[in-house]
Amino acid sequence: MKIFLLCLCLVLMPAHADTLEQVIARVKPSVVGVGSFQKTRTPALSFIGTGFVTGDGLSVLTCSHVIQKLLDGNPSEVIGILTGHGDTAQFRSATVLAIDAEHDLALLRLAGEPLPALQLGDAGSVREGQAMAFTGFPLGMLLGLHHVTHRATVSALTPVVMPSENALRLDARRLAQLQKSPYTVFQLDATAYPGSSGSPLYDPETGLVYGIVNMVYVKGLKETAISTPSGITYAIPGSHMQAILLKNK
Repeated sequence: MKIFLLCLCLVLMPAHADTLEQVIARVKPSVVGVGSFQKTRTPALSFIGTGFVTGDGLSVLTCSHVIQKLLDGNPSEVIGILTGHGDTAQFRSATVLAIDAEHDLALLRLAGEPLPALQLGDAGSVREGQAMAFTGFPLGMLLGLHHVTHRATVSALTPVVMPSENALRLDARRLAQLQKSPYTVFQLDATAYPGSSGSPLYDPETGLVYGIVNMVYVKGLKETAISTPSGITYAIPGSHMQAILLKNK
């Protein structure tokens, strides 16, 4: 009887999960800076956001507001990604394959050799209270191409646009969004900064990606996002990433 109980306990023990340290080591080669190259600029390489490699290793997902800012910049800039770490950063040009402004997503396409790719998990399975992590480049060029990882908790599944406190604050952009079919985003108990946009939100035990960090709640002026962060961050669910990848196969 004692032998039977021992065997049963062994069978019911949960499968081994990797530590966050092990998962971060696997994730980092797939997380890239998103920016531009301009030969006459100093420095010639610059990045303003984060992205991550998925699919066949040549597809990079990031936020559309990151790409739009680059597109609105100097037309002589070449848009692309930065790989590597610190001073060893290397630039690879990329084609902007698709932009989904409604879901704040952009898909880039690389040429050449594929990079290590992250897998997307089922975003529909995410629940409140679930532990997550995200890796990216907060503050962009200010801190350089040095991966930073933050722990996060899914604190709520919430509509993408909350109604304003009064009609005077309901601008055209908010009104247009409210008139569309609302969709749910992940509200996170986590601190993100400018430059974190495009960071993959992943399971800290498996590395499966469930969302992409795209905005923070700012108290007061936008400058306070750095000096006094709210600790409230939002991420677009991976189902929308699946859709843009499928549409652009």
